[in-house]
Parts: sequence; C-alpha cells; structure tokens
Amino acid sequence: MSTPLELGYAFPAEFEPHVATWLSWPHKEASWPGKIHTIFPRYSEFIRILAESEKVCINVADEEMRAFAMEHLSLAGVNLAMVDFFLHPTNDAWCRDHGPAFVVNTKEKKKAIVDWNYNAWGGKYPPYELDDVIPTRIAEKLGLPVFYPGIIMEGGSVEFNGEGTVITSTCCLLNENRNPLLSQAEIEKYLCEFYGQQQVLWVHEGVVGDDTDGHIDDTVRFVNADTVITVVEERKSDPNFSLLQRNLSDLKKMRLLNGKQLNIIELHMPDEVIWEGQSLPASYANFYISNKSVIVPTFRNEEKDDKALQIIGACFPDRMTVGIDSTDIIWGLGSFHCLSQQEPAI
Repeated sequence: MSTPLELGYAFPAEFEPHVATWLSWPHKEASWPGKIHTIFPRYSEFIRILAESEKVCINVADEEMRAFAMEHLSLAGVNLAMVDFFLHPTNDAWCRDHGPAFVVNTKEKKKAIVDWNYNAWGGKYPPYELDDVIPTRIAEKLGLPVFYPGIIMEGGSVEFNGEGTVITSTCCLLNENRNPLLSQAEIEKYLCEFYGQQQVLWVHEGVVGDDTDGHIDDTVRFVNADTVITVVEERKSDPNFSLLQRNLSDLKKMRLLNGKQLNIIELHMPDEVIWEGQSLPASYANFYISNKSVIVPTFRNEEKDDKALQIIGACFPDRMTVGIDSTDIIWGLGSFHCLSQQEPAI
C-alpha cells in the first residue's frame, strides 16, 4: 500500500485554515477524580469560542450524553448551529491523541485520515479500545480513505510547521512503552511517510507531571513556519528548570529544511499546580489555534497569565488571544490542546 507521502498528502500546520475542530465529550470520572463536574463550564466556553469561526464536531456515547452536552453548551451561549454530534463512544476525552490525524493533498483537493495505533500512553489507562477505533469511525462517517501505519502514535507528541518539518521528543517517542522494537531512524521514517514530512527534529524533555512521557504540545509549538514558542522555567530550584533548558539548547542547534535556524520565543511556565501531592503538567504552551482565536490555558496567577497571553498574542496578530481558566481541567493531566484535534480545510 502506498503511504501518504508517496501519494502527495501532508499533515498541515495547526495555524492553517480549519473546517472543524474534533472533540470527545468528557465523561470518565477517573480522569478528573472528584472534580469532573467542575470542568464543564470552562470546556463549554472553549467550544463557544471555537464555534465562532469553525464547526465543532463532538464524539458522544449516546443520546443521553448528547443531551447532557447540549444543556451545558446552551448555558454557555454556544452557537449550536455550529456544533455537530457523532455517536462514537470513547473511553476518555483526549481527542488530540485518539482522534483522527487528517492529511491533505492540496494539489488534488483530497483529504484522508491516518489511523495510528493507540495504547493510552503506554498502557497506563485501560481500557482504550473505543478510543483506538475513533479515527476509522470518523473516516467512515466522512467517507474518507484511511491509512494504517500499524505503530503507536499520539497527536500530542508531534508538532508541524506546514512546510515539511515535524518536531517531537525522545522522552516520548523513544519510550519503550510505545514502539520498543523500532529504532529512532525507523520512527522517523514512519513520521515522514505517514504525516507527509521531510524532516524530523528532536528535543529531549517533557515537563514534570506529564503522564504522556513528555508530549511536545506542553513544551514546543510552531507559531509559523520558522518560529517556535518554547517553555522555560524561571526558577532554578524548580525541577523543570534544567529539563527545559536542555530543550532550549536542542532548539538552538536545529536547522530547518532551508538551512535557517529556528526563531525561538521563550514562554515562562505557570506556577506549579499540585493535586494530592502530585505536580500537574500545567503549561501555557498547551494552547489551541482556531481559525479566529488562540485559546490559552490560564492558572489563576493574573500577572503570569497576562504575560503569557501577551507573548502568545504577539505571535498571532491576526487572531484574538483568549485565556480560559484551566486549573480544574488540568487535574485531568491535559488542557485545551490535548482535548482537541483540528480538521484542516483543503
């Protein structure tokens, strides 16, 4: 079978135009122990902002869950004409990782879906069988072809510049709980062939508390074809300090396909968020880029939150930058980017 790269498909950058954003409605109480009821107002606000400029497609288990979601969306003032529900049961809400990876062939105006294998971040949170089949179920609904690489991959572990470069982390993709029989070179080949890329760049580290083993969407994000935002910790006593300095050093050595160095914008980390003695993976880098807005998680420190919004906002002068309190949502060990997956326009 030919690969997406061979057929002229590629995974676009998130900052390119979308048709829709895909979500899986949160329902797993174990992901937000004792707090799931607190996340729905902020989650619904996220959807309200998305629906201002693109369709929002939401996976739900059944009509009861659909009605529950509709109630919360109505309370939040969401434009329901921009929301479509799909009866696709899921195990959890993290659509960035279990959702469809859309690739496009711009010359032929075609779209397809890559359905990677999914094992809930190294088998940490079974069951995950419903999540694993979501991309194919969506492809069947949309009438799109599907590619099956046959290896484990999660959407939060990769970041794209839209011009042939993908960046990822060794701590995640080389972890033995993902694809232990594959070498780094073999994983690079899969990334290039199935995401339609020509270059793979690697940083080493993730943030403390990240149960995904270091997803890139908490640390390094492309804001245009040659510029990244990378998070840094300002307090030397914080365990994230040395980890994120190592990533910064990695980034400074990188060259793009055209030989250019990356433009690097440093973004501070928020205050530590603790739950039952556990440091949660709070990061301003887990923002989501919609057609009209950049939606940024905030964490109830007005000075730091405002500074982060200013730094991110300066990278997107043609979009509104909107902060939404993610203090309750981060109890689930992810935020707005982790919860969403874009469907690109052709």
